[in-house]
Amino acid sequence: MSVYEFLEKNSIYLVLIIALIVWLSVFVYLIRVDVKLKKLEDEFSKIENQGGG
Repeated sequence: MSVYEFLEKNSIYLVLIIALIVWLSVFVYLIRVDVKLKKLEDEFSKIENQGGG
């Protein structure tokens, strides 16, 4: 039995795989947004320290 035949007979696993891919994508997206936000916070704190004294 090939993987394709297995997924064709057990479609719930196909749905689970797709849901897992979607959730992993959301998780990776949130991590990337968090990293970019931390960079912006660091830049703003540098600007405040330079200008505000």
